[in-house]
Amino acid sequence: MLESVQRTWLKFWDALVARLGAGKVAKAVLVLLAVYLVGAAGIGIYWSFEPGRFDVAEETRIDAEAAGEKPVIGYQTSTALIRTMETLLDKPGGYITNDRFPPGLWLDNMPHWEYGALVQARDMGRAMRKTFSRSQSQSTEDPNLAKAEPLLQSDSNFWILPSSEGQYRKALKALRAYRADLSNPAQGTAQFYARADNLRDWLGDVSTRLGSLSQRLSASVGQRRLNTDLAGSPGAAQSTATAPESLIQTPWLEIDDVFYEARGTAWALIHLLQAVEVDFADTLEQKSARVSLDQIIRELEATQETIWSPMILNGTEFGLLANHSLVMASYISRANAAIIDLRDLLSQG
Repeated sequence: MLESVQRTWLKFWDALVARLGAGKVAKAVLVLLAVYLVGAAGIGIYWSFEPGRFDVAEETRIDAEAAGEKPVIGYQTSTALIRTMETLLDKPGGYITNDRFPPGLWLDNMPHWEYGALVQARDMGRAMRKTFSRSQSQSTEDPNLAKAEPLLQSDSNFWILPSSEGQYRKALKALRAYRADLSNPAQGTAQFYARADNLRDWLGDVSTRLGSLSQRLSASVGQRRLNTDLAGSPGAAQSTATAPESLIQTPWLEIDDVFYEARGTAWALIHLLQAVEVDFADTLEQKSARVSLDQIIRELEATQETIWSPMILNGTEFGLLANHSLVMASYISRANAAIIDLRDLLSQG
């Protein structure tokens, strides 16, 4: 079969060369190639625009009315997670991290934005399976969340057999089934427990992610850091010895990658936190912690401002040029500090 196709193609090519001449064929090929490259570049620019934010409350209302379901505790958080994943899959260009052909193959910033949002979706999926849906450590896990969580953890770069998109769409199906069970009064096994300890556990994961991002963003200019790995832990030890001081610097070609990963992370967190604010409203009010959560959201919203520069600048701390990574690190660090304060509030009786 393959040989037949090859022979047919060679015959067509020979006939074209004989009819037009080798020079004209070469010129036609170059023109077509130029048109393709220009078109692919234009499409690539369009695909590189970051998705806008969505209204979590409005999307919850739309989904509930369309499905004839009643929004209950946990419905809005589930919707925020579902919409986050749907945006990754259905935005212009779709999910492009695993693209193997232009223009997706050429794009660099959007895949890192997608990864930042995906990590937050994975963390929320794990939290819903591990704590939000279970009353205690010995309780049975929800079967739909047990399906969704490992599917969300699928390799983000799979192209085929199975593709990342296929795995994530299976996860969405399971998440929608869980959400439907939540709102069904005749079905009592699917639950969402809006407790302070559950929220505190998830925020601990969020804080760890933001802390790492803050350090990586700050390392855009290079810093000499003291080794504090065992500080404040008497008798602690580690597997291998490390230097008391080291130079930490993000490679020049990775600076914009970390920046867009932080943008994607903050974008996803804004929606998840807005949903949590509704589902955990009573807990937050009792702890007088709502304003703390609002401050976290406000800091993260500042990370989504329009980037007017055609490229991510990497000036020194007090140099002539801006350093976009340090600005992003400032917002991420303040949000993380507010999360730490919020976790302290939630731990109080």
